[in-house]
Amino acid sequence: MRLTFLGHAGVYLETAGGTVLCDPWFNPMFFGSWFPFPDNSDIDVGAISSPDYLYISHPHDDHLDVDFLANHVTKDCTVILPDFPTGDHRRGLEALGFHRFLETHNGEPVERDGLRLLTNALVAPTDGAIGDSGLAVDDGTATLFNQNDSKPIDLDAICEFGPYDGHLVQFSGAIWYPMVYRVPEEEARALGRRKRHNQFARASRFVTEIGAREFFPFAGPPCFLDEDLFHLNDFGDTDWNIFPDQAKTVTETNAAGLTHGHLTVPGAVVELTRESCTVKLPDGDPLRAFTDKRAYLAEYQQRAAPKIAAEKATWPDHEVDIANELSEWWTPLLADASHTCAGVHGRVLLDVGDEQIVINFLDRRVDRWDGEYCRYRFHIPRPLVERCIQRREVDWVNAVFLSCRFEAERDGPYNEFVYNFFRSLSVERMAYTERYYSEAAPPFETFVRDGYEIQRRCPHLRADLERFGSIEDGVLTCSLHGWRFDLATGRCLTAGDRGIVCRVLGELRTDSRSGG
Repeated sequence: MRLTFLGHAGVYLETAGGTVLCDPWFNPMFFGSWFPFPDNSDIDVGAISSPDYLYISHPHDDHLDVDFLANHVTKDCTVILPDFPTGDHRRGLEALGFHRFLETHNGEPVERDGLRLLTNALVAPTDGAIGDSGLAVDDGTATLFNQNDSKPIDLDAICEFGPYDGHLVQFSGAIWYPMVYRVPEEEARALGRRKRHNQFARASRFVTEIGAREFFPFAGPPCFLDEDLFHLNDFGDTDWNIFPDQAKTVTETNAAGLTHGHLTVPGAVVELTRESCTVKLPDGDPLRAFTDKRAYLAEYQQRAAPKIAAEKATWPDHEVDIANELSEWWTPLLADASHTCAGVHGRVLLDVGDEQIVINFLDRRVDRWDGEYCRYRFHIPRPLVERCIQRREVDWVNAVFLSCRFEAERDGPYNEFVYNFFRSLSVERMAYTERYYSEAAPPFETFVRDGYEIQRRCPHLRADLERFGSIEDGVLTCSLHGWRFDLATGRCLTAGDRGIVCRVLGELRTDSRSGG
């Protein structure tokens, strides 16, 4: 099996059963905020434009590059379709002209033309109403797991598909927290250190659990080339930036005893078999993006300036009556969002500069703000909100939040229901989100560690805490998403309303808000 890395989460697989193009991304995304890192503009796109199979892991713009797919990829390839709970992903690809689909079922291997394939789709609303996914491929010469952005909570089917010769593992931030939050600088840095540590710990845990002979840091980070966002890049001189690069990840995993990781760049070619792995980097100075990063990005920024200017020139300017449009759009969604409204149990302020709108989850209304107290507050440039309204974007996480072109405030802990609302802005998505919450309670299971009997499933996304939890100084941390729990009380230290049930020496300890 030959892997040609295309940058970010893009990879072109040449297998004994055909070619597979995965997540090609070449154009700036999220309102011109994200660019592929390192620069992948030298990739020969003609060599990858006629694959036998196309796999788009999920429809975030850094994975589903609409312009590239529309203009450069044959529409006669077969699309490997993850088992998502809504039809958005398929409809989006059909709109681009793709018409051959290989529908998969989550965790069930399928054989096609000498290939054995397995998709792992995440379906929690926190992953978006249509989730993320990973792809396992076995062509008889090698077995590869492309984890992509996915953070699978149940690994049994994935591990049974192996053993693996290669593992493409996600490691870097694809998020805005805490970078955009209005908190004191030292607090933001402390939060960033914790998140960065959790990212490395999660990547290391997945590398260990998958157990591949070789692994490759993958699917991140982007780089930020707009001058307003340039400070978000990790230049290697801090320990709190949430966007560490591939080279830093190899260093960190080496320090953790995982010495079988490989550094790649766009254009790198890997020959992977059951017995061996060779990595060939492009000619020239392919690692300069890591060894001289600040200068490299400054040059990249100059090349990107015309694209950023062109993007901003398309932004609307007072073309939309925001309050009336959002009221007509979102009020009916709130009427059918009982679990979401109960979960938020408050008001969200949307400040677009010259106008403020309140999303009232108590009264299920959207109105112009009249001074009411709002626990959650977003400050988003008006043009971005107008564009989302014009396009009826059903997932504002993908459309605007990932751009990092906003600021946020909140009183109290993180509330997943707030962001899940912004991911579910259609009747179909909201219906799925509500159904998910109504059916979310899993069978209650426990495990024993360090003298505690602990509920097995994390209340955040039901990750297996026996597998992904670690205990230090009486605090249980879930390495998948960094949620932390005080075992002495059951209280969640990350979100105040999501405690766990635990027991020590025969005494039941449960946070009263856990629902357990």
